[in-house]
Amino acid sequence: MNQKQNENQNVRKMKVLVTGAAGFIGSWLVKALLQRKYEVVGLDCINSYYDTGLKYARLHEAGICREAVREHRLVRSETLPMYRFLKLDLTDRPRMARLFDKEDFDGVVNLAGQAGVRYSTENPYAYVESNVLGFLNILENCRHHPSVRHLVYASSSSIYGTGNAVPYAETAPTDTPASLYAVTKKSDELMAYVYSKLYGLPTTGVRFFTVYGPWGRPDMAPLLFLKAILNDQPIRVFNYGELSRDFTYIEDIVEGLVRILPHPSPHPVPHRIYNIGNATPVRLLDFISVIENVTGRQAIKQFVGMQPGDVYCTYADITRLQKDFGYRPSISIEEGIRRLYEWYVGRF
Repeated sequence: MNQKQNENQNVRKMKVLVTGAAGFIGSWLVKALLQRKYEVVGLDCINSYYDTGLKYARLHEAGICREAVREHRLVRSETLPMYRFLKLDLTDRPRMARLFDKEDFDGVVNLAGQAGVRYSTENPYAYVESNVLGFLNILENCRHHPSVRHLVYASSSSIYGTGNAVPYAETAPTDTPASLYAVTKKSDELMAYVYSKLYGLPTTGVRFFTVYGPWGRPDMAPLLFLKAILNDQPIRVFNYGELSRDFTYIEDIVEGLVRILPHPSPHPVPHRIYNIGNATPVRLLDFISVIENVTGRQAIKQFVGMQPGDVYCTYADITRLQKDFGYRPSISIEEGIRRLYEWYVGRF
């Protein structure tokens, strides 16, 4: 049996917990893992940060019917027999412990957490409870269950804060955050490092850069702008358009995750950090122009100032991920927006 066959056999045997499975990235990752013959348990508390109908619709795409979802009860997919879903909050210590006791996970991908930079100025407790206390529960359960060979967890490009030159490399300082959200993600990285150092738990943090695509979050610019432009409604253009973002299509993000998951760090302290981005920053006004070109409609722009917690530019240096895993994003902003547009008009 050659090495590739060996790797495929190992993949088929893995049971993986994906938290945030009703979320944007989580729902895409679940499908990608199932296609690669993983057994998957998805977990999500389905909070009301944005429309829960969208979250249930993502679950429905994976064969989990809304009517079947109950608090604290595993539900098997009607279409994907290797997938089960559990509605549960990460901060529920007893039930999280029972889940790990019962399932003997081989890997964990923690994508759950309170998202949104601007929202963190209004609801700080939600961020600490979900992103810090919830993640601590993940770390503790992984620590006490030796079957877990690798914990991959979501960090964010927001961690680079202010004062760093672009493109952001993983070695750049991250001690000048611009939001509480970024603080919680920095905390996650530090906690993961400690668990790797003290207990030998293999952990890998991934810093996402402005993810977009079908089934995306409705509070982020791609869907906000697309919806407004199609309905002849004005869009707010922050910092008068002088912002740039490293927009990264969802399939490129998921490709990075599925490459990382089967390969924990071999180092004595098995903790790593990777950027996952497109490595091509796009000016906000250029991004709007792409949407206009794809839709054939003109945006009604309202230019406003900088928002608290925002940064001027995000731009990923993905050299480390390229070197270790051969990762290269393949979806251009034009192609990604076209796919997003086709999904949106087909659904709405």
